[in-house]
Amino acid sequence: MGRTYSKLMHCLIFLALVAVQPDAVSASNSCGEVVTVAAHAGTTMQYAYAPAVGAAASPARTTLVMLVGGGGYINLDEKGCPQLLSRNSLIRMSPLLRDAGIAIALVDAPSDLRSDEGLGGFRVASEHANDLGAVIADVRARTHGAVWIAGHSRGTISAANAAGRLTGLSAPDGLVLMSAITVGDVKARKFWVAHTVFSVDLEAIKSPVLVIGHVADSCVRSPAGLMNNIIAKTHGSREQVVAVTGGPISPGRSPDVATCEPREPHDFVDQEVEVAAGIVRFIRGGSY
Repeated sequence: MGRTYSKLMHCLIFLALVAVQPDAVSASNSCGEVVTVAAHAGTTMQYAYAPAVGAAASPARTTLVMLVGGGGYINLDEKGCPQLLSRNSLIRMSPLLRDAGIAIALVDAPSDLRSDEGLGGFRVASEHANDLGAVIADVRARTHGAVWIAGHSRGTISAANAAGRLTGLSAPDGLVLMSAITVGDVKARKFWVAHTVFSVDLEAIKSPVLVIGHVADSCVRSPAGLMNNIIAKTHGSREQVVAVTGGPISPGRSPDVATCEPREPHDFVDQEVEVAAGIVRFIRGGSY
């Protein structure tokens, strides 16, 4: 599956990139500029914008709007740094993407949904898509470049919802889904646990679509075997499904134990370099 790196090489390259290119966009150790936009029903929404760095940043001017999983509430501080869910794979890949010339817009939950449950069932709502459209439009006005949207785990529901509903300057130029939620539980105590990427209008998606999963993902909500079912419904101008292999499993855990936690294949642990590079290639018109 493309380039193959040893686990040691992944770690060495990742650490080297972080060492020469910190998360900061200024000497104050900030993670990004905090931007506030108007959202649904009089609420507000924040995102942290971090520009691309180095020679690769010009003239691409592409920004990746990033949506983490879980409840989606990351509690951005005044320096744009997430205080919650900071181990999410998208956040870990941010310095690698920026070094490759891709700017980052890390999105927090709207002001009325900043709790442990966070976005919950709001991920499939039209209002949520419109909120993300406001972020995309704001980024596009700021950068005058392409704006893609990427979601990981439950963030894929939000990303697909936005890509399927939005049009014009509010619509993303492309979609990246990582460890997409394809299996729900209609018997769960919380109704929204039944929601998956199939709960939104995938057939309305016409932009390029990249779907990335891990063959060893043991999360019951995101089996790699269902990834092709996503692009069977989308109508993307370019589409690719990638099944990542390799990487570690947490010490002491049996491979047949289901988990959707960080430090597992679901989160592409120790494979950040490989996955980030594949995303950049696809965004720039090539194959992962």
